[in-house]
Amino acid sequence: MIFCGLNPASSAVIAGHNFSNRSNRFWPVLHLAGFTDVRLQPQDERRLLEYGCGITAVVRRPTRKAAEVSPKEFKRARTGFEAKIRRYAPRSIAFLGKRALSIMIGQPVLEWGRQPLAFAGTMAWVLPNPSGLNRSFTLDALVRAYSELRSELATPAKASE
Repeated sequence: MIFCGLNPASSAVIAGHNFSNRSNRFWPVLHLAGFTDVRLQPQDERRLLEYGCGITAVVRRPTRKAAEVSPKEFKRARTGFEAKIRRYAPRSIAFLGKRALSIMIGQPVLEWGRQPLAFAGTMAWVLPNPSGLNRSFTLDALVRAYSELRSELATPAKASE
């Protein structure tokens, strides 16, 4: 299972850990949704591997705000990003927010949740971004969305996945 952000936040690069801004709800949401049995801190991010999870980003360039990443950058990053996903072959990839996937596949409207088509041969999901800037989703709504993915991952993989 790979959680995929749009790009690294400048604050994460400075701190040396993903989702390190105090207002980011990624770590509490992962715990509350059942991905981890303890609430990990940003400096514990390598421990995610113990839970069968990883973190990546589509675009490698850090920015203060994800909106600073242009559609051109997502389009340019697609080939290399798809190659990375095929190489590591996770069971699922969860895009944190709709924007990157929407631009990369040229589909302006995406629904939340499991996507009808795989991405790079991998089951794809779109989950709300847990950024503190994304106040469209309460903590409870984030936990519900992430829990849905967690529940699906708890079921045995089908031969077609």
